[in-house]
Amino acid sequence: MSDIIIKHGVLLSPTDDSEKQADLLISNGRIAAIETPGSIQNDNARIIDASGLHIAPGLVDLCARLREPGQEHKATIESETVAASRAGITTLCCPPDTDPVVDEPAVVELIHQKAGNAAHSRVLVLGALTTGLQGKQLSEMAALQQAGCVGLSNCRSPVENTQILKRAFAYAATFGLRVFIEPDEHSLSAGGCAHDGKIATRLGLKGIPASAETIAITRTLELVAETGVSAHFGRLSSARAVAMIERAKNEQLPVSADVSAHQLHLSEHDISSFNSACHVIPPLRTQRDRETLLQGVASGVIDAICSDHQPHNSDAKDAPFAATEAGVSALESFLPLCLRLQHQSGMGLTDIFNRISTAPAQILGIDAGRLEVGANADICIFDTEEDWQLSEETIHSHGKNSPFIGWNFQGRVKHTIIDGDLLFSD
Repeated sequence: MSDIIIKHGVLLSPTDDSEKQADLLISNGRIAAIETPGSIQNDNARIIDASGLHIAPGLVDLCARLREPGQEHKATIESETVAASRAGITTLCCPPDTDPVVDEPAVVELIHQKAGNAAHSRVLVLGALTTGLQGKQLSEMAALQQAGCVGLSNCRSPVENTQILKRAFAYAATFGLRVFIEPDEHSLSAGGCAHDGKIATRLGLKGIPASAETIAITRTLELVAETGVSAHFGRLSSARAVAMIERAKNEQLPVSADVSAHQLHLSEHDISSFNSACHVIPPLRTQRDRETLLQGVASGVIDAICSDHQPHNSDAKDAPFAATEAGVSALESFLPLCLRLQHQSGMGLTDIFNRISTAPAQILGIDAGRLEVGANADICIFDTEEDWQLSEETIHSHGKNSPFIGWNFQGRVKHTIIDGDLLFSD
């Protein structure tokens, strides 16, 4: 591993909300020095000229389904981590709804081994909250934690028995494990594919009401208050959910939340032509919901933004809207969609990278998301001015299912460094 000097770039530091011209030295996989431009001397180091570019912490994605094990016809850990590194994403967190489910250490070890062999973006794993995600029996949480799981989740699989859910939270709390919640009251959402409103009614689509989200959040918050477990609410979609998280934080409950990048740019109107690329769960909701989500991100009520990456083969989206599979291939559009928030919400670049790097790293409890001497050298170097268009050719994920194909973006990744290794350079 050779030393690297990054010269003449604009350093973004979300931890102290600063932007400054600086040179950066990487040695032994860590940031060894941050100095004024031209002051670092190392004749043996590789030089990256970052003139006109921004140097930021690598993106930390709180939710990315890599499809392996179990759905390798859609994507693989290797294909998606390569795509992630090209997109400036240095860490990916995978939910446990693989096949087999991540409910025993052997599956965790398999995913880590595959990710290590691919040698691109770092892959973290959530363990199953209940065995088989069936909501009946608690998983072996201690064994999953020992195997390297950074948290627990039951994804969108229901735990109908509240007593079992309370025991799971209490058990997770004893091990200091954060529980990742995808809030959904299954009895209200089952079979739905769009927001329960005028557009779904006009299109003849079965709706999913916002109450499916908020009722689940209410139950979870009551159990968080009783058990003290740290809970992260993922993929919020409604204005009322944002208000509930804000109240919970005001009450000092140990909660955090994220939103998918696509929820900040699309609404229920985008499905009006039966565009299956916009079939996502939770569904795209009203313009008011979208605007409130934006406000929640800008204010910090919503701590983080994730890609919610779900690659599909082409057949999965080639059917009547309700019969298609939900999800967006979202790695390559993640950063450019977030950069658009500068104009839509007034957020600065350091605020944006706090939401897509620093805060997610803190939620996962990992050493990432900061550009400081001694920190891991996970770095994204990007050009804020480069114009480009998303197309199937520019998507390196195996999944090409994106509603943003044809969109013009400004801002593109030029270099990605992970653990001090330059893994992508444009």
